Amino acid sequence: MNFAVGFKPLLGTSQNMDSLEKQLICPICLEMFTKPVVILPCQHNLCRKCANDIFQASNPLWQSRGSTSVSSGGRFRCPSCRHEVVLDRHGVYGLQRNLLVENIIDIYKQESSRPLHAKAEQQLMCEEHEDEKINIYCLSCEAPTCSMCKVFGAHKDCEVAPLSNVYKRQKGELSDGIAMLVAGNDRIQAIITQMEEICKTIEDNARRQKQHLCLRFDSLYSILEERKKELLQEIGREQEEKVQRVRELIRQYGDHLEVSSKLVESAIQSMEEPQMAVYLQQSKELIKKITDMSKVSMSSRPEPGYENMDHFSVNVDHVAEMLRTIEFQTGQH
Repeated sequence: MNFAVGFKPLLGTSQNMDSLEKQLICPICLEMFTKPVVILPCQHNLCRKCANDIFQASNPLWQSRGSTSVSSGGRFRCPSCRHEVVLDRHGVYGLQRNLLVENIIDIYKQESSRPLHAKAEQQLMCEEHEDEKINIYCLSCEAPTCSMCKVFGAHKDCEVAPLSNVYKRQKGELSDGIAMLVAGNDRIQAIITQMEEICKTIEDNARRQKQHLCLRFDSLYSILEERKKELLQEIGREQEEKVQRVRELIRQYGDHLEVSSKLVESAIQSMEEPQMAVYLQQSKELIKKITDMSKVSMSSRPEPGYENMDHFSVNVDHVAEMLRTIEFQTGQH
């Protein structure tokens, strides 16, 4: 609300009066501001009573002014712009009064003798009695009417009340309803904010648990890899031992074969000797060597099944089944 210093010229015409009048309406009670008028941090104005009604509705546990205990401040939202107003321990009594608006209200009331919205009320005439103003309210029919309708017309048997009384009562009810809705909206907004925080916390917790789960399984992978390495080394050691033994036997048989082949070659050459004396000089030694060679035992060889490595097979079915039964710990939510 922007009240310039030169507001007095606005009071010159009916149109300007109506424009000013609209600027002096409290958004809660829909009446002209009632002093004291407080200004919120967002620069909107409220009757202090209306501000206190909203504040109390939004903070039901807050200690009222004059309580023996010291309470911390509370908060509520401006009904005009929804800006959050944070109060100290004094509540709405800690808000600054808008003395400018209060002065304008005093001047306006001095310049205008008619009540708020009086122009609209003066123009509302009874349809049945054209010269009669609508000045009473039929409680039975719940409709505004005139005195003539009560005396002679359709509402003569109805219960009626002064229009101003019903007007003020319903204005109060509407004001209370607005305050309740505003407070309810604040509570709903607080619940929404709380649930948004819950969603964020759920996402953070889920992300953390996923990381923990990955670490647990990475640890299992490491154990499996380490054990696989150990078992492969065990197979490799026996493979090397067996192959080394067999290759040693191959070397021994190869040496024997080489000696035997040379002896056969010498014997064949001796058989071709044409001179008997020369032959006989060589044959005796060759025969002895052949006899000794034939006596050499070459029966050492790997036993049947020596090459078999089936004893290194592992059964991981029970481990695989155990891994498939991995579940989250119960009782932790």
